[in-house]
Amino acid sequence: MRAAHNDIDRDRFLAGLKALPAHCILTKEAELRPYECDGLSAYRKLPWLVLLPETVEQVQLILSHCHQQGVPVVARGAGTGLSGGALPLEDGVLLSLAKFNRILEIDARNRLARVQPGVRNLAVSQAVADLGLYYAPDPSSQIACSIGGNVAENSGGVHCLKYGLTVHNIAALQIVTIDGELLTIGGPALDSAGYDLLALMTGSEGLLGVITEVTVRLLPVPEYAQVILAAFDSAETAGNAVAEIISGGILPAGLEMMDRLAIRAAEDFVQAGYPTDAEAILLCELDGSKAEVDEQIERVCALLEGTGATEVRLAQDEQERQRYWAGRKAAFPAMGRISPDYYCMDGTIPRKHLGKVLATIRNWSQELGLPVANVFHAGDGNLHPLILYDANQPGELERAELFGGRILELCVACGGTITGEHGVGMEKLDQMCVQFDTQELQQFHAIKQAFDADGLLNPGKAIPTLARCAEFGKMHVHHGELPFPELERF
Repeated sequence: MRAAHNDIDRDRFLAGLKALPAHCILTKEAELRPYECDGLSAYRKLPWLVLLPETVEQVQLILSHCHQQGVPVVARGAGTGLSGGALPLEDGVLLSLAKFNRILEIDARNRLARVQPGVRNLAVSQAVADLGLYYAPDPSSQIACSIGGNVAENSGGVHCLKYGLTVHNIAALQIVTIDGELLTIGGPALDSAGYDLLALMTGSEGLLGVITEVTVRLLPVPEYAQVILAAFDSAETAGNAVAEIISGGILPAGLEMMDRLAIRAAEDFVQAGYPTDAEAILLCELDGSKAEVDEQIERVCALLEGTGATEVRLAQDEQERQRYWAGRKAAFPAMGRISPDYYCMDGTIPRKHLGKVLATIRNWSQELGLPVANVFHAGDGNLHPLILYDANQPGELERAELFGGRILELCVACGGTITGEHGVGMEKLDQMCVQFDTQELQQFHAIKQAFDADGLLNPGKAIPTLARCAEFGKMHVHHGELPFPELERF
């Protein structure tokens, strides 16, 4: 448990940080306001204090001082996270890594790059493009999201099916612990002795340490890439086609799905060339040598036609391929064209259940009176249902939250998980109680205790207390149990 510090005066606290330049300290309400939320904007809190260090030594100073004073710390990258992981505390420090935005070294021979955590995801690939290299994880927010945040959430992207999540594409981390110690975890070698702390830190959501440097792995740009767009007259049919492609032994670079609402919003926004009369589309990208891609295209087209696609087309050139992906990556912001607000969920299920899960979500949408736009990484079963609502209408946010909770519990009941890449944050704490039992949660707390005994790093996020789970009343739900009658047909 973290120590209370309600009796600590802010000026007295800052007196212990005299080595920190004045321009790195924000205290006025107008300065604090931009940090009141992350991408989950339905929840907002004004931070007690915002600090923007410029050096690793300053991060060490801040964390050791917070540790001594019992002041909690929330680390923040670009603020694009969608689970409230960077939601500040009214009695804590918001530690922004925005000024850590330099690429420190590019090692083309070993296909590695050392970068600071505030470097934008897309900036890494741009920096090494002339070397014929790129950084594979590509979240839809890659133009803005930061590498440090990607590590904290173990982000994926539209090409994660073939090339993996962040954890598969980094070699080392430099972190600062809550007491100010600087640690290097991992290294350039493919493996090392001891526990895999690199995997433990990746996806730890700021609970174990503050990332100050990341060594990412780079890949050669594929010789050739081609995208197939397939249209379907139902989302369920499209979902079933995904399972057929994967079971056919084909591993696409990306396999993405969008339903009718998402298609129309993205098309109006980007003019990607999507068929707006389709109930769902699949985007299937294949890459490798020209001969390999041509052979796989023939097989995938045959599978799509055999599973009920109403239209199958190939991108005619590189510009059209890029437009297809631009539409998919713009799907989230495009929702603003059709709804004042949306609640973005992030669960993962076995691919074989895609069709039935989508049908269940559609039924719940009608029951609760909230439209849903589905856009997700279909190849690895990572769902992103966008529940559309209007926060100005009384009760709609609460219904959206109820709906979102149902979807996540549905994922667990199908043998999946409550998050694929957005993390738990403060959004999915109750559903953690559904996915994990008491003993599993105790192990999570034990790991947290080993790194942060006083619970000062991002408290109240990612791992629920046992008391919260008892209150939620779902601790009896274990893997394989079905919380809703609708699931019995699975």
